[in-house]
Amino acid sequence: MDNLLREIQNCRVCEEFLPLGPKPIISASSKSRIVVIGQAPGRIVHETGIPWNDKSGDNLRAWMDVDKPTFYNSNKFALIPMGFCYPGKGKSGDLPPRPECAPLWHERLLDLMTNVRLILLIGQYSQKYYLRETAKSTLTETIHHFDTYLPRYFPLPHPSPRNNIWQAKNQWFAEKVLPELKIRVKSALL
Repeated sequence: MDNLLREIQNCRVCEEFLPLGPKPIISASSKSRIVVIGQAPGRIVHETGIPWNDKSGDNLRAWMDVDKPTFYNSNKFALIPMGFCYPGKGKSGDLPPRPECAPLWHERLLDLMTNVRLILLIGQYSQKYYLRETAKSTLTETIHHFDTYLPRYFPLPHPSPRNNIWQAKNQWFAEKVLPELKIRVKSALL
């Protein structure tokens, strides 16, 4: 695992497309029990080099009822984005994750993680990549039918504060999905 993580840290495959240059952000261990597959690092995460080190990370940890020391323990959580580097700013937020990363690195990483009990798919990019034809036609439908993908995958919306409106419109998420998420996370960490 250490060799693969070093290889990822030195990756320059899509360097020409990255406005702030390559800086792959990942945390993983061969002992990880839960894998969090997000989109791509934001600007703050790029600057600090710490995955989920922003408001989105605070929200995600609250959703799971997990503290920072537990979350940042790579033997418990692997934090793997679809795109490992900050992709830059778009018209309505950050650009999508670079498409090169997941096909290049994900399978190799997951093959080395033999203790994985749960994979959280955060947002549409990871859900389309991993759920393929079993994903519903919208992110909302996929999340509403989260139990279809258990026990391996647990699809979630992005925990960005920008999605507070979505959460307000979909009360079932807090009532049905988040309690089950907490149960599954707690169980996977035992």
